Amino acid sequence: MRLTRYFLPVLKENPAEAQIVSHRYMLRAGMIKQQAAGIYSWLPLGYRVLKRIEEIVHQEQIRAGHIPLLMPTLQPADLWRESGRYDDYGQEMLRITDRQKREMLYGPTNEEMITDIFRSHVSSYKDLPMTLYHIQWKFRDEMRPRFGVMRGREFLMKDGYNFDVDKASALHAYNRHMVSYLRTYERMGLTAIPMRADSGPIGGEDTHEFLVLAETGESEVFFDSAVTELKLGQRDVDYDNREQVAEVCREFTTLYARTDETHDAALFDAIPAERRKVARGIEVGQIFYFGTKYSASMGANVVTADGSKVPVEMGSHGIGVSRLLGAIIEASHDDKGIIWPEGVTPFPVGIVNLKQGDAGTDAACEALYKALAARGHEALYDDRDERAGAKFATMDLIGLPWRITVGPRGLANGVVELTSRRTGVSEEMPADSAVERIAQIYAGV
Repeated sequence: MRLTRYFLPVLKENPAEAQIVSHRYMLRAGMIKQQAAGIYSWLPLGYRVLKRIEEIVHQEQIRAGHIPLLMPTLQPADLWRESGRYDDYGQEMLRITDRQKREMLYGPTNEEMITDIFRSHVSSYKDLPMTLYHIQWKFRDEMRPRFGVMRGREFLMKDGYNFDVDKASALHAYNRHMVSYLRTYERMGLTAIPMRADSGPIGGEDTHEFLVLAETGESEVFFDSAVTELKLGQRDVDYDNREQVAEVCREFTTLYARTDETHDAALFDAIPAERRKVARGIEVGQIFYFGTKYSASMGANVVTADGSKVPVEMGSHGIGVSRLLGAIIEASHDDKGIIWPEGVTPFPVGIVNLKQGDAGTDAACEALYKALAARGHEALYDDRDERAGAKFATMDLIGLPWRITVGPRGLANGVVELTSRRTGVSEEMPADSAVERIAQIYAGV
C-alpha cells in the first residue's frame, strides 16, 4: 500500500479526551474515530489490525474443533424471559421496541439465542459434543464508557457455546477452550494469565478470566510470578485427548492467580515472598462452565443412549476481539508510539524513501515493494514528499515491526537499512537480503 493512496489521518498532538496510552495512540495513529460515547468507527489501519486479530481467533477455534456461525445483533426479548435474565440483566441492556410493538434487545451476549438454535435442531446425544461460536458486534450500555475500545459500549466479541451430554464432557470443552485461548493470545504476542474469577450475570460454577498485565488495567490481580513464565509454544496438543488437554490446563492454573473477587489471602501468603505479586490486569477473555442453567429453563434436551431425556450441559466462552487492540497497545508501546507484534501488525514492514523524486531511490523502493509483494508481504510504502523526520515519526507512531529505509548514500554502497521497531537496532544489507530477512521473520507467524 502506497501511503499517498491510503487513508491514514494521523494526529501530531495528544487528544485531550484520551486518558490511557492505547486510546491516545489509536486516535493519533488514525485507527479509530469516536462517533458517540463508547462507539467508534474503525478507520483503515485499525480495521486491518481488527481483521488480523479476528482471523487468528477463527483459526484457533477451528483448530480446536469448534464450528463458526453468525447470529444477529438484535434478539427477541421473549428468549431472555425464558431464561429469566430479561429483567435481571440491568440497565446495561439496550431494549428496543420495533414498529409492530415487539420487544427486542441489542445483544450483550448470546446464551439464549444459541440455546434456541440448538433445541430447534438437535435432539440426540449422537450429535454431541458440539461447540458453536461466532464473532459479532455486541452492545452494553455502560454508564461511563471510557478508555477508548477498552471500555466501549459497542464492541466486537467472539463468543462460543459448548453442548455436551454430561458434565465430564462439558468440563473437557472448558479445558479445550482454555488451551485454544492460550494459543490465541500467544500468537498475538501477549502473555494472558488465566485467573480464577467470578461468573457475574452469565452464571455458572467454574470460570477463568484471561488477563494481560498493564498499569491501566481495571482489575486488581494477585499471582505467583512464576505463572508469567509459562508458555504453550509450538507444542502439539490433541484437542480430542482429554487427559493431555487437562494436563495443559493444570500446568497453567495450579500456580496461584486470581482476580480481587476470588482472592484468598491465606493461599496467597503461602507463596514465597519474592514471587507474590499484586498488579493491575486487562481482561481479554473469559470462559464459563454453567451446566444446565439455560438448557433446563429453555428445554434444550437430548435423548441419551438409554432413552432418557436430559438437559444438555453447557458453557460459554468469550474473547474481546476489539478490546484486544487496546490491550496489545497497553502491553507493547513506547514514548514514540505503538509496537505491534508480528502476528497482528497491520503491515509487516514499512518502506521509507529518504529522497522522494530521486530516480535511484524511487526505483529501488519500487523494486523492494514489488519483491515483498511477490513473497506475499504487503508493505506500507511512505512515498510522500515529506522530510525524513516526519516519515520516521509516522512509522514509529503506527508501530510496524520492521522498517526498510532507502536513501542515496546507502544505495551508492549497495545497501538499504533494516530497522527493528522493538529494539531500535538497524542493520545495513543489500535490498534482496532485506526482503529475504522479512520473509524469514514472517514464515513462522
